[in-house]
Amino acid sequence: MTMAIAGLNHLTLAVSDSDRSISFYRDILGFHQRAVSDESAYFEAGSLWLCLSLDEKMTDTRDATYSHVAFDVPEDYFAAMSETLAACTNAWQDNSSEGASHYFLDPDGHKLEIHVGSLASRLQHHRQNPAKGVRVFDD
Repeated sequence: MTMAIAGLNHLTLAVSDSDRSISFYRDILGFHQRAVSDESAYFEAGSLWLCLSLDEKMTDTRDATYSHVAFDVPEDYFAAMSETLAACTNAWQDNSSEGASHYFLDPDGHKLEIHVGSLASRLQHHRQNPAKGVRVFDD
């Protein structure tokens, strides 16, 4: 048997202001808060376990790379959530890929995205719209 990663266990984001970040993830993004301490907060969203960890060395991540976290959003909620985020966050990129996406920064400058679609829909898009340099592997 080959050892392999089974999936994402949890995601930890360093934050500079616990109260501000807790409010953002709970009240704006709708994460379910499960625990809080002086140094961290735990949330759930679907099968995702998110940890916010207070880090006094936190630096602004806005100038970092394309690395980001994308959250799955049902299609019928996308427009309203995108509108809410546009009113209270800064965008860091426009969507130029398959599926509805809204790219935004959290209060500490972490690059986030809400996205409608899945890996399966992305692969199907590439099968139907072949682009130079893209190869889709079917098992």
